[in-house]
Amino acid sequence: MKLLKIFSLYVCFLFSLYGVSQKSTKNPCDAEVYAQFNFWAGSWNVYNTDDKLIGTNRVVKLQNNCLLQENWESKTSASKGTSYNYYNRPDKTWNQIWVDNSGYSLRLKGVFIDGKMVLKSDPVKNKNGTYYHQITWSKKKDGSVHQIWTHIGTDGNIVKELFRGIYKKK
Repeated sequence: MKLLKIFSLYVCFLFSLYGVSQKSTKNPCDAEVYAQFNFWAGSWNVYNTDDKLIGTNRVVKLQNNCLLQENWESKTSASKGTSYNYYNRPDKTWNQIWVDNSGYSLRLKGVFIDGKMVLKSDPVKNKNGTYYHQITWSKKKDGSVHQIWTHIGTDGNIVKELFRGIYKKK
């Protein structure tokens, strides 16, 4: 009988430890830094600067808020693409991996600064020289998000603008 009481107390003790550990376990991606890109989450219609619908984009939070998945669909071509966006704690950077239905892929890395997410590629070399892809997202007061994708020269100047989109919530 005494052994049964000791065993029962031991089991209760173990269950109490389990309950404490469950309650104190916090999702690491609930930290403030993981919310920096949340302004992009949602279902969007995307317009050019002439207010013409050029695409739709659905950006969803996944993996306990550790990942943003983008799902782009052009309204002016057959282009579709997906990106995965995540904060990398060891180097304190935001990262994006983009792949589209033509097989094109792009890796970007950067930071949230002055209210904007600014991601940049490694240097790309071609016959015209070396440049970087840079994409900047910024939330506007009206709730829209502006995205600008450029080629940046090694001198830091814009060589070419590839995309300018204005995201408006559906």
